[in-house]
Amino acid sequence: MATEIKITNLPEGYQSIITNGTHSIVGDEPVKSKGTDLGLSPSELVLSGLAMCKVATVRFIARKYNWEIGNVVAELSQEVKREAKGLTTDVKVKIQIEGNITEEQKEKLLYEADNCYIHRQILGDWNIEHATDLVEAPLV
Repeated sequence: MATEIKITNLPEGYQSIITNGTHSIVGDEPVKSKGTDLGLSPSELVLSGLAMCKVATVRFIARKYNWEIGNVVAELSQEVKREAKGLTTDVKVKIQIEGNITEEQKEKLLYEADNCYIHRQILGDWNIEHATDLVEAPLV
């Protein structure tokens, strides 16, 4: 089943209500970009998805092997550069895993974090269709 997101952009700044039909969050742009800074920016949302996937993968693998871990904290940063060939994005990832685990177990968890599905998806091929007009279905 396809993942679906619906978004409504409000007249104030660039505030957007983002929903998957069950959960909603607010997106916006920072004040320096003429937004109202009431939510995460698009870049922050992409980075957040990657971070969440990485920490969830660490937890999943630890549970799979019955390794007892505590909090998993990740810090990600991105730097986007304009180059002749287009945009280049460098992402730095640091993950702290609390718990009584060996160095070998920690290395395994960090390795698996780098193979989370969002990381692989971002590195894979994307085919993004051009935007078309959204025609609302008539209310019944």
